[in-house]
Amino acid sequence: MTSENERTTYQIIFDGRPLPEFDIDAVKTGVQSLFQLSDTRAAHLFSGAPKILKSGLTHQQALDYQQRLATIGAFTELAATPPAEPDPVSLADDSPFEASTEYSTTAEPPAMTAQEPPVSEVNDDSGDIRQAGFQFTGSGREYFGIWIVNILLTIVTLGIYSAWATVRNNQYFYGNTQLDDSSFQYLAKPLTILKGRLIALAVLVVFVALSELYVEAAIILAIAFIPLTPWIMVKSLRFRAVNSAYRNVRFDFQGSYGQALMVSFVWPLLNVFTLMLLTPLVMKRTHEFIANGSRYGTSEFALDASIGDYYRFFGKAVLIAAAFGVVSYLATRSGSAGLGMAIGLIGYLALLGYFIAGIANLFFSSVQLADHGFDSELQPVQMVWIYLSNSFLVAITLGLYTPWAKCRMARYRASRTSMLIAGDLQRFTAAEETRTSALGQELGDAFDVDFAAI
Repeated sequence: MTSENERTTYQIIFDGRPLPEFDIDAVKTGVQSLFQLSDTRAAHLFSGAPKILKSGLTHQQALDYQQRLATIGAFTELAATPPAEPDPVSLADDSPFEASTEYSTTAEPPAMTAQEPPVSEVNDDSGDIRQAGFQFTGSGREYFGIWIVNILLTIVTLGIYSAWATVRNNQYFYGNTQLDDSSFQYLAKPLTILKGRLIALAVLVVFVALSELYVEAAIILAIAFIPLTPWIMVKSLRFRAVNSAYRNVRFDFQGSYGQALMVSFVWPLLNVFTLMLLTPLVMKRTHEFIANGSRYGTSEFALDASIGDYYRFFGKAVLIAAAFGVVSYLATRSGSAGLGMAIGLIGYLALLGYFIAGIANLFFSSVQLADHGFDSELQPVQMVWIYLSNSFLVAITLGLYTPWAKCRMARYRASRTSMLIAGDLQRFTAAEETRTSALGQELGDAFDVDFAAI
């Protein structure tokens, strides 16, 4: 019969401290290399809060594991686990680190020369992290039928059918976007959208009429509209969220009016006063507002990125712009004006690709949902090529290529985005079904107030 001591297992706990004779930066580099961690995950691991690197070890395994980590300067502690405690969920590399999160997927201590298995190779049957890619299965030819009918019926009905067109478009793209063999759902009702749209149109008509007849009244109305903008943002984001679902579990948005006010007015105003030096901080606050306010069922999303990540991103953009700008200037000064313009154009396209791909990658790769993470690997060159070629084809076909252009971009974005799933997505429980007005979203559309992370 197995004794109590023989059934006792041990945990390896790490709080970011190095051994006395080691430099903290060297330890960070060693740990990051050993476990193949991204900069964001490594920073989270060294935040100072205790993290469980491995559980379920025998005493000898724990000592061996601790010794291997000591060779790279990581100070760890052993903790006995009660025999009755169930085996914890084991995570692969580059995973979110919570207080009960493990590092390794193996029972043995990590070899210093071996890499952990990539997340896509980890078997989910044991609860490990696996990588599930998004897929878009729609086609331009199929979507063209929906798109052209929507346009014709909207024209014939003097815009009334636009609410139904919005629902049909969203249902097509949601229904053809898959994750882990399940499609997303768009649940909004056309009549709900139409009511909100008619109210927004009435407000717009009143504003235009006042602008023509009573300029002062129009100015007062415009000023009064300013404090409504954050409310519109929150209502718009919530309407879109609660009418979106995955596996019959609705999303939600719980951002507050005060948070919307900060990201829509206060932070941008402070950015102007500081000569745009706060641009990375404003972007981070905006991303936090959207990510931290979002819900899937009762589970919260969270943005796990540092302000340094955003300043490094914008710093690289400045360097790219400066490099192309200097080369373009020197080429122009040397008498090659055409070459200078060409270099400037290439620089503009390089910067465009860097931003449209980089912002999406930074945001999605920093978002977490409970123990789950996300990854985005959009390529700047590919994004620019798709944008330019789509624009060209839409122009020469007088807009008829639009369905193919939309599907092409959706397919590429999905193919470069994935979710790092820890265990089973079915464990989420649906929050209570919530109804919300479409007025916020439609006011945003009517007054061109758009709000998104990317």
